Amino acid sequence: MPEQLPADLFGRRDQDRAVRVLDAVASARLRWTTIINRRDLSPRADDHRLPLVVTGRRIEAHDQDVVSLRLESPDAQELPLWHPGAHLDLELPSGRLRQYSLCGDPADSRAYRIAVRRIPDGGGGSVEVHDELPVGSRIMVRGPRNAFPFAVPGHGSPATRLHFIAGGIGITPILPMARLAMRLGIEWSMVYTGRSRDTIPFLDEIARFGERATVRTDDEFGFPDAATLLAGVTGDTAVYCCGPVPMNAAVAAAVREMPGVELHSERFSPPPIVDGVRFEIEFASTGAVVEVPADKSALETILESRPDRPYSCRQGFCRTCKVRVLSGEPEHRETVLTAAEHEAGEMLVCVSRSRGGRLVLDL
Repeated sequence: MPEQLPADLFGRRDQDRAVRVLDAVASARLRWTTIINRRDLSPRADDHRLPLVVTGRRIEAHDQDVVSLRLESPDAQELPLWHPGAHLDLELPSGRLRQYSLCGDPADSRAYRIAVRRIPDGGGGSVEVHDELPVGSRIMVRGPRNAFPFAVPGHGSPATRLHFIAGGIGITPILPMARLAMRLGIEWSMVYTGRSRDTIPFLDEIARFGERATVRTDDEFGFPDAATLLAGVTGDTAVYCCGPVPMNAAVAAAVREMPGVELHSERFSPPPIVDGVRFEIEFASTGAVVEVPADKSALETILESRPDRPYSCRQGFCRTCKVRVLSGEPEHRETVLTAAEHEAGEMLVCVSRSRGGRLVLDL
């Protein structure tokens, strides 16, 4: 990302190197750039807004709760390149900003594909995508950008094989990675989990991977443990995991005990608050003061009073929730803001907190 590389799950900051791998795909016009330096992923570089139109919709799961959208340029122009693991920020009709992984083919320069699971009791973004973006809808997006970069074995990664773990809609960033591994002839395997076959999307595409991919549903086999998810993984393997927080946490804990295994992970929801303390926030515009409990984020508390405040990733990398601190000392728990931005008093309220005492925010 920007000035400082973000830490991985275990606090290391040098895992993903700036190495580029070119894969000539016979039928494609594009060369693959698969190792991304995280400095290239800064939201400062993708603040541009790109108008797109929905040119296709498809139900991707039998329970009809997952829909994929095909997005193209209104004037049929080629779209900016992207790399496996990348996502788009969608500016929804309501004004909400939501992030969705690109799950199509980077070799298709004319279209992006995203897939969204409907979550009726969520933040409203998924329902809006399902109900208010029919074919023909025009929408502004930001990106693509990548917070889950893919490192090809032998080119920036010491691993010699790959193992993918996907839970439900977590298959979306994994699909392009698996396709690229297939094209490059890399040894890889996959475990794809979900509640039932009716609820998990892209089963038809997974079937094309053959025996490399194992589909394991909870209703057939019970909830999988880490040993099941990591079956066959050895010290020369890079693991890519995307899914619910409990699954990610179990895999991370197990990999800590597996010397030589790399872990790259993306989560659906905010990280847990560690060592949080209670503090207060004052809204500069009104003087109103709210209390942030030790186990809640500043963003959660702000939204209770200001539900129209923009936010997106809730994990400290998209910058949507950035606010200026007018008084007080913030405790920065992100890795994307520069030293200059910290000095200017900028703060990401989705993850960062107070070092003690009240913060007066420019709200």
